[in-house]
Amino acid sequence: MSEKLTLDYVTTDEDITQQHYAFLVSEDEFDQILAGVKQRSLDYWGGPIHQNPGQINRWDDGRGVCFDDPDGHSLEILTRSYGSEGTSADRPNPLVAEIIEN
Repeated sequence: MSEKLTLDYVTTDEDITQQHYAFLVSEDEFDQILAGVKQRSLDYWGGPIHQNPGQINRWDDGRGVCFDDPDGHSLEILTRSYGSEGTSADRPNPLVAEIIEN
């Protein structure tokens, strides 16, 4: 993990809107995190809106997976940034592919 990254939080009695957090990780970190998700029997999905249950995505010729934290926030780990391979990817991100098709 980067020594430059900080994740700050606040304690409050007010409701907090569920959020989506994405983290760019190495291939080794991805394997370790996914193993922990599976070991804890957490549900996971191939997309950020809970599509493709029990799968990882291969967008931008990398890997990505989403799972929820105990408070319902969506956590996403990616080995390639969205759209990073553009049109040269074998499996372009669907957001990029939609632009290509139009």
